[in-house]
Amino acid sequence: MKITRRHSFALAAGATLLTALPAAAAEPPVYSSLLSGAIRGYDPVAYFTEGRAVQGERAYRSEWNGATWRFSSAENKALFDADPTAYAPQYGGYCAWAIAQGSLASVDPEMWRIVDGKLYLNYDADVQARWVRDIPGFIEQADANWPSILD
Repeated sequence: MKITRRHSFALAAGATLLTALPAAAAEPPVYSSLLSGAIRGYDPVAYFTEGRAVQGERAYRSEWNGATWRFSSAENKALFDADPTAYAPQYGGYCAWAIAQGSLASVDPEMWRIVDGKLYLNYDADVQARWVRDIPGFIEQADANWPSILD
């Protein structure tokens, strides 16, 4: 097979794409499901206003930080839209304990804790039990790992 300019260009373009793939492989800043969005469709504001995990409604949605966020009411959506960082979970909604360990993991929206006005989510009840043994220490470790862990 004779290599033409077209083939050379295609090979060069392919090589460029392959070298760019590792940079594009970084994890997204917010853990999100394609079907339910951030926090698996739970309302981030309700953790603060109702003190419990509440499933959001499709009718009340906002886009922020690359993810779709759902809310249980128009009021909660308005609160979030006014100040998303006040309500969004720490570490992009990834498991706080896993981040402290240097890993990424999804969460169970029912496994949560508000500490110093910030929402932290965890993977499951076992992980949550580990998390509560040393919350300040795990927050310190997770803060040191975030957001570089996404790379």
